[in-house]
Amino acid sequence: MGKKSPFIPAVASSLIWGSGQIFNRQYIKGIFLFIVQQIFILTELVSGNYMVTDFKVRTNGGFFLHGLWGLITLGSEPRKMTLAGLTDGDHSVILLVNGIIALFILLIILIVYLWNINDAYKTRKYYLEGREVSTSLNFIKTHLHSSFHYIILTPATLLITFFVALPVIFSFLIAFTNYSISNLPPTQLLDWVGFRNFLNIIRMPVWSRTFINILGWTITWAVIATVSCYFGGLFQAVIINNKRVKLKRMWRGIFILPWAIPGMISLLVFKAMFNGQFGPISQFLLDIGFTDERISWLSDPQNPNLARTVILLINLWLGFPYFMALMTGVLTGISTDVIEAARVDGATPFQEFWQIKFPIVLQVTLPLLVMSFAGNFNNFGVIFFLTGGGPVNADYQFAGSTDILITWIYKLTLDHQFYSMAAVMSTMIFLLIGTISVWNFRRTNAFKEEM
Repeated sequence: MGKKSPFIPAVASSLIWGSGQIFNRQYIKGIFLFIVQQIFILTELVSGNYMVTDFKVRTNGGFFLHGLWGLITLGSEPRKMTLAGLTDGDHSVILLVNGIIALFILLIILIVYLWNINDAYKTRKYYLEGREVSTSLNFIKTHLHSSFHYIILTPATLLITFFVALPVIFSFLIAFTNYSISNLPPTQLLDWVGFRNFLNIIRMPVWSRTFINILGWTITWAVIATVSCYFGGLFQAVIINNKRVKLKRMWRGIFILPWAIPGMISLLVFKAMFNGQFGPISQFLLDIGFTDERISWLSDPQNPNLARTVILLINLWLGFPYFMALMTGVLTGISTDVIEAARVDGATPFQEFWQIKFPIVLQVTLPLLVMSFAGNFNNFGVIFFLTGGGPVNADYQFAGSTDILITWIYKLTLDHQFYSMAAVMSTMIFLLIGTISVWNFRRTNAFKEEM
């Protein structure tokens, strides 16, 4: 291959992909990289119109160039409604989506491009240092063996990126626009407004008051809902595992039913039962003389804490069977030798549980407890199907007394079309839950053992 500087194949690959690899006599690798470059160039040329004299990015740019233009400008010509229908023009939301996809693909291409240059440089450098340089076939065989697990994970990673990461990025970017009911594409174009939407939550009292109160209730709801279901399941698991309890399988089957039945069906049944006007619970209390009038369990604006309490109790009913089943398995798997040794040392049943069994159960279930907290923080179904966010609260902006952040976002988006403000809330939820979850996971023994 000659005693030439490793910069020569690196520079060659920076201009024509794969040429440095071919210079290093890795022909298959070089041809593959060359084909990738040509596909990228042809995609841009075929999707655009670069042969016109009056070239404009908006009308003549290819997929990547037009995508980046749309991401930056969000369009320059809105559509107009005429007797013949909408005129041709830009749609800011479509431009934003296409821009995100184009940028994502360009990042992948950039990574391949940099690897192409680095590979050509390192291969030549290894040769000059007298190291063994593998052929293209040996390179492929070696990496297929050593990186097989990464290759298998790549399709799933790409799907997760497109169906999870891209929507998150889209929502994040919408938070920095003026997308709302007063500014709807395609007849109007969106503009980048920076952090104005985030500042409005602080500056505008109606938004700040609503946000702070709903955030406080969301955190309270998530903590109580998680802790109640966790210890409710633990209590049932301990009771059923007691030697004095007979027909354990039957009791487990009965208590697992609330979890086995579809949650939406259970929620709708409970909503009917707690109906203030026609519900059987209010009627029963009225018939036995316990109350003088019907109780509006879920809709009394004068007593929102009653609705919150009922929701927490119903959530306990729906959530404890999962932890009960989980903890039953953990308790059953605890070594009897450890328990017998504790009893020989004089441990009481109370000490036996709290100092031996509970720490083992907590260690095993702590990651799931963190996940349960994150799930309850965004538990849309329980709130929406029971109360719809009510009772009505006149002090809130487009929200009710039992609304949590996710149901408020739903109302802001679908009912009132405040897309940018909903995106702000979504971003803040993501940052809050992500930070709490990562912090808790890093403190769990399961994470430490993995590291």
